Amino acid sequence: VQLQASGGGLVQAGGSLRLSCAASGRTDRRYGMGWFRQAPGKEREFVAGINWSGGSADYADSVKGRFTISRDNAKNTVYLQMNSLKPEDTAVYYCAADRSGLYSDSVGRYDYWGQGTLVTVSS
Repeated sequence: VQLQASGGGLVQAGGSLRLSCAASGRTDRRYGMGWFRQAPGKEREFVAGINWSGGSADYADSVKGRFTISRDNAKNTVYLQMNSLKPEDTAVYYCAADRSGLYSDSVGRYDYWGQGTLVTVSS
């Protein structure tokens, strides 16, 4: 499966963005999905994950209450709604797919990765 992340950009602190991750190719399989981010000089970190049905999701403590992950399986797309953005949210955001249908906060659990989309939050 191929993943295409989009929706990044420059936003002021307190603003909002919605990221999208569109899947193509082997979309008949039900994947668990995750969003990760990587800031300059830092390791890639978990942001949010959602299982194949959308019935279960989890978030990093740093984004709880501000970010929401969702999916539209009919459109093969996963979203990350980001509200109340902070300068420390600045990073390249990646989406990833897990063939097991579950999600994890571990980078190594995911089988496929998108190319990343840059989010820059100015103060």
